[in-house]
Amino acid sequence: MSVDRVKYDADGLVAAVIQQFDSREVLMVGWMDAEALNRTLTTGRVTFWSRSRQEYWRKGDTSGHIQLVRGARLDCDGDTLLIEVDQIGAACHTGDHTCFDADDLQPVVGER
Repeated sequence: MSVDRVKYDADGLVAAVIQQFDSREVLMVGWMDAEALNRTLTTGRVTFWSRSRQEYWRKGDTSGHIQLVRGARLDCDGDTLLIEVDQIGAACHTGDHTCFDADDLQPVVGER
């Protein structure tokens, strides 16, 4: 991945989609600035920038529910990261396995 191609937004952040590496289940979405991305790529643990607390947080430091990096990719536009992880424990702050367990919006399913 060429980090030179990352397009950060006006706040210096890029969206990071977190995915379980083996099942491909989407676990959560977080935000990274250049330093959080660097920490993620160089330490083997996922680090985010907290927009609400205005500080870095490494997933699992307080909960024990860590994310071990297994891969990292940049999308074609350079404005979204896909971080593949081995999730230990719950990914969501609510204690759910994934942040996408809460509300099924029941869309009409498109047919081919």
